[in-house]
Amino acid sequence: MRLTVRARLTAVYGGLFVLAGIVLLSAVYVLVERSSPAAAGVAVLDVATAGAPPQGGVAFIRRVAEGTQADTLRSMLVQGAIALVVVSAAAIALGWLIAGRLLQPLHQITAAARRIAESPAADRGLHERIALSGPNDELKQLADTFDLMLARLDQSLDSQRRFIANASHELRTPLTLNRTLLEVALEPETTSPEVRQLGATLLAVNDRHGRLIDGLLLLARSDREVTERSYVDLADIVDHVAVADSVKMIAEPAEAAVLGDPVLLERLVQNLVENGVRHNVPDGWVKVTSRTLPDGWVELQVANSGPVVPRYEVPGLFEPFHRYRTDRLAGPGAGLGLSIVRAVVGAHQGRLRADARDEGGLVITVLLPGAP
Repeated sequence: MRLTVRARLTAVYGGLFVLAGIVLLSAVYVLVERSSPAAAGVAVLDVATAGAPPQGGVAFIRRVAEGTQADTLRSMLVQGAIALVVVSAAAIALGWLIAGRLLQPLHQITAAARRIAESPAADRGLHERIALSGPNDELKQLADTFDLMLARLDQSLDSQRRFIANASHELRTPLTLNRTLLEVALEPETTSPEVRQLGATLLAVNDRHGRLIDGLLLLARSDREVTERSYVDLADIVDHVAVADSVKMIAEPAEAAVLGDPVLLERLVQNLVENGVRHNVPDGWVKVTSRTLPDGWVELQVANSGPVVPRYEVPGLFEPFHRYRTDRLAGPGAGLGLSIVRAVVGAHQGRLRADARDEGGLVITVLLPGAP
């Protein structure tokens, strides 16, 4: 078991105090031991000079002096050891309190970093600051540096999202204009088949770019925390969205009430269903279920048949523009469906899990806090 910094500091302080006490007690013992015989000799000499006692009396006095010295040293060692133990215990307890007091700013910095790291909405966590008060020492400088880093990260993320939103809005106008021009060019009956084929291809590309821009807008919106929440039953959304012609659709909606953004939650279910339908096999199936768990959380699960997906590929499926074994420019999708799902789940403080089925396909489970 690894000791904490507080325990290590206390051990160092306590060890140094005990070592200093042992050295001090040893020094006193040596000084007393060296000074006692001289004092005893002086006393014996004075007695011998004054009364001239016989040699036996001098020996007796010497033995008494030596016995007194031994008793004094023994008493000093015992009482000194007891005092050292008592004072050391008090010093260790005081060192524990002082170490905790000195490390309190570090605990505050660690708690703030943990709250930001565990926050499901990144932009909300980055708005938080430590704002450590106190003297301008190393710990306050560390906290101020951490606050500066959070401010710059927050500013960078906000700038990135504003850029995506502004660029997407700006790109909508030329796409709308292109579509109008293509439709006008294809309207006359004298248009040749080659031109009509080219126009249809360009319209399909234009529509794909439009879906890409809509996906970027939705991703930029869903990546923020939901502040205005409404009562939404996912069972109603499943009933409305779980429809498909190319595969067998199995819908088992049960009451699953949450507080959230109705538009984002509908897009979450729709993207999961469309992903299951698009990445499937002939005569395949998609199963959509919703329910309220005993612990109060709401579970939405979408399972589908399909090609076998290696488990190490599953996390990458939620990255923007990522498609498993599919060219980025192929297919009707923009490669943002599951990325939007992950962003919506995070904005609603939920959890997302995806598992690859051994028979092929995926099982995607979404957990959201239930409505009170």
